[in-house]
Amino acid sequence: MDTNSYCNPLTDRYADAAMSHIWSPQFKHSTWRKLWLTLARCEKELGLEITDQQISELAAHIEDIDFDRVAEYEKSLRHDVMSHIRTLAELCPEAAPIIHLGATSCFVTDNTELIQMREAMKFLRGKLLKLISQLADFCDANKDLPVLGFTHLQPAQLTTLGKRFALYLQDFYFDFQRLEREIENLPFRSVKGTTGTQASFLALFDGDHDKCRELERRVAAEMGFSHVVAVSGQTYTRKLDYFVLSILSGLGQSASKIATDIRLMANMKELEEPFGAKQVGSSAMAYKRNPMRSERVTSLARYLITLPLNPAFTTATQWFERTLDDSANRRIVLAEAFLAADVVLSILLNVTSGLQVWPKVIERHIKAELPFMATENLLMAAVKKGGDRQKLHEVIRTHSMEASRQVKAEGLDNDLLIRLKSDPAFAAISDDFDALLDPRSFVGRAPRQVEDFLNEEIRPLLAAHAAEMADAAEELRV
Repeated sequence: MDTNSYCNPLTDRYADAAMSHIWSPQFKHSTWRKLWLTLARCEKELGLEITDQQISELAAHIEDIDFDRVAEYEKSLRHDVMSHIRTLAELCPEAAPIIHLGATSCFVTDNTELIQMREAMKFLRGKLLKLISQLADFCDANKDLPVLGFTHLQPAQLTTLGKRFALYLQDFYFDFQRLEREIENLPFRSVKGTTGTQASFLALFDGDHDKCRELERRVAAEMGFSHVVAVSGQTYTRKLDYFVLSILSGLGQSASKIATDIRLMANMKELEEPFGAKQVGSSAMAYKRNPMRSERVTSLARYLITLPLNPAFTTATQWFERTLDDSANRRIVLAEAFLAADVVLSILLNVTSGLQVWPKVIERHIKAELPFMATENLLMAAVKKGGDRQKLHEVIRTHSMEASRQVKAEGLDNDLLIRLKSDPAFAAISDDFDALLDPRSFVGRAPRQVEDFLNEEIRPLLAAHAAEMADAAEELRV
């Protein structure tokens, strides 16, 4: 490591090596060479005078890129694509005349970026499936465990821990659906020419429009794309970048939500992220178990959430058929969006693989608040036994006010239930209090909602992608 130069934390500290490779110079520029090879092969198939020897020569030099030589050329040419063409031409003297034939720089730059985004989305898809699987297991295991619900960060009607995590799971499920659609629908730029008119290719094919269309179809198919943008300027519309980064931003939003709530539950001591046997929570306070990984998720997610602003402005400010002020920006934002998303998912996979639940703490918190929430059930039960609804309501109101005052002013426990049980007005149901106060009777359909969601939406998704999940798990182990 060069300790005298700035290092990007996303690559040097956090990101998966596989994701880093997708955005590496080697992957990028070897893809350029694959595109030049594919272009030449398809042009030959459609009748241009390109020899088998030229094709073989290009095919033999896909990966052996002399980046120092490229840098030498770029010092004088001030053009990255031409520098790579010159470097490749030195290796392929026979093929030199037909490298980049009919193409403009965006043939390699734009198409490569579309390939990088597609491959990076596929890589994220594997991790997202694994996260969905882990969250599904957690939801299932905790679908019946009552917890205090909160609205406005104030105690509200009970829910279950599994139902709460089903909310996070559903967000990631929606993210997955959008990611799947984008992978499927992402078009290729293919061969469009300098201003998108394909004039150079029309000239090469002596005015044959059908061959121009067939060329762009074949090049796209060779690179694994089923369709191309119908029209373009010099570049593909930068709205595609915005669409893709919006999905990654959505992942960041989902990640920040679950990580923030884990931090809140850790503060309440109801739930904790995994904590290593020798992990240090604080340099000063040795007793602390700070939710550091969840904090890292919220920190990186905050960065990720904001990134679609860049392609949004780029799309809005592209002049006519193209202007170069998108280039430097996109070199940074496309790669870093995917690297950040990858890191966020990796950390969440770690956190959700070992969440520690503390049921006794959860139970204590419920007992502190349940008396107030249970009053309506007690009221209805007493009315059914012949009580006067209005008189019972006033008894509850009076005792509630005093119990609340004791909790707040004197720091005492909430004794509302003891007060009500001993009040003659509720004598008819005094033997039923325990049954009426079972927390499980206050969670409504939460357990069934979790079961239905998992059975109808999540399990079928995971079953359909079982092979992909196995491959992703193997990649993660490697």
